[in-house]
Amino acid sequence: MKQLIDQLMEAGLTEAQAYKAIDIIKNFAKDKFPIFGGAIDKLFDKYGPKQEDDFLE
Repeated sequence: MKQLIDQLMEAGLTEAQAYKAIDIIKNFAKDKFPIFGGAIDKLFDKYGPKQEDDFLE
């Protein structure tokens, strides 16, 4: 996940914006593939920020 955050930051996003973008992607994937919702949550939670406050820095 850090590699993806770094790539988004290289594209001009701040770290907070990069995490928010990933959150949007996660929610999009869950909406499109609800049967995989639990797996998507586990994947993103494992590699995402540990606290919601990390999104808002």
